[in-house]
Amino acid sequence: MKLFVFGFGYTALRVVEQSAGRFATISGTVRKPDKQSEMRRRGFDAFLIDAPDQAPIEARIRDADVLLMSAPPGRAGDPALSSYRRAIAESRARRVIYLSTIGIYGDHDGAWIDEDTPPAPRIERAKARAAAEAQWLATVGDRLSILRLAGLYGPGRNALIRLRNGTARRIVKPGQVFNRIHVDDAARAVVAAIAHPNGGLWNVCDDEPAPPQDVIAFAAQLLGIAAPPDEDFATAEQTPMARSFYATNNRIANTRLKRDLRVILRFPTYRAGLTHLLASGD
Repeated sequence: MKLFVFGFGYTALRVVEQSAGRFATISGTVRKPDKQSEMRRRGFDAFLIDAPDQAPIEARIRDADVLLMSAPPGRAGDPALSSYRRAIAESRARRVIYLSTIGIYGDHDGAWIDEDTPPAPRIERAKARAAAEAQWLATVGDRLSILRLAGLYGPGRNALIRLRNGTARRIVKPGQVFNRIHVDDAARAVVAAIAHPNGGLWNVCDDEPAPPQDVIAFAAQLLGIAAPPDEDFATAEQTPMARSFYATNNRIANTRLKRDLRVILRFPTYRAGLTHLLASGD
């Protein structure tokens, strides 16, 4: 198979690192020349998404067996569809994977929800994701698999690192919970969706939605250090971006991920994930 990736981001890179042997060729787009150079050093054929000559990119898109969209929408909309909608629609790809976010469900005050819950995004970036999902579905039809990812963590991006560098905070908003997903489990879900005979929609999250302050406390316990003090969400100084993450409070069910895609989570809880990260030095 030939894989084309729109945006070699955190999850997409994990996919290609874990499953490069599955593909005869791996190519894709990046936004910056330094990322292009990095991808080429790794052996992947990377193109700047806004390259003046789009013909080579369009040719790779049309010839791909699998398209993986990992780049988020921007102010101008979905970057891949804005530049390459026709090539995407005409691609021979049998499966198109779109990496979305559980944030598009909006706020359900801590209730359990699943894929049948209608999107009700509250913040602008979640609204943009919901619009992009609809645009991809209109473009590629039933070839589309949408994976709505929970908050990602893993090597280089986790509570252990934030504690070590002094940026970890225990901001407490009563009743607030989040789901998470280790990047390796997210990559495993992508591979399973590629292999699945049909497109569809799946939540990609762990088994245990939990308060964010509990995650920091457990990571501090693993490191044998004192956890940062509690901070009241109502009065804590935060950037608008950081505060926006608390706009939704949901417990996300992953039953279909396990049933349909038969994904067995390696890290079903944040405790399993952080314990492994500490042991592996990540």
